[in-house]
Amino acid sequence: MISFDNFIFTDGSPIYLQIIRYIKQGIAAGSIGNQEEVPSRRALSALLGVNPNTIQKAYHILEEEGIILSRSGAKSYTCATEKVVAQIRGELLASDTRLWVDAMKRLGTAQEEAFSLAERIWWEASDDKS
Repeated sequence: MISFDNFIFTDGSPIYLQIIRYIKQGIAAGSIGNQEEVPSRRALSALLGVNPNTIQKAYHILEEEGIILSRSGAKSYTCATEKVVAQIRGELLASDTRLWVDAMKRLGTAQEEAFSLAERIWWEASDDKS
C-alpha cells in the first residue's frame, strides 16, 4: 500500500494537487509501483486530517489521467505501467524545469550562468549522497 508517512503539506498549492504530485513523484521515482494499493479515501482523509472531498478530488483526477484504477466498493490500485511512468516523469521534469527557467529569467540570469549553476549544484548533490 502507498505510504503517506513522508507526505509534507506545503503552502501555496491546494492540498488535492499536493496529493496528486506526491503520488506522481513516487511513481516517477519508483517508490510507488504498478498495481500498488492506494489508501481508501476515508483512511487517507483521517491520516492527513483533511476533508474527504479533497481526497476524492485528487483520486478523481488521478483516475481520469489513468494513474489509478478504482471500482465501486473495491480497493484502488496504481496503473504505473512503463508508458505511464515515462509520461509522468516527462511531465514532472518539464514542469519543474520550466519553473526553474522562469525563476532564472526573472532574476536576469544569463543562460550560461544558469547552466553553470545547475551543473555545480548537480555535482554537489551527487557528492552529498556518497
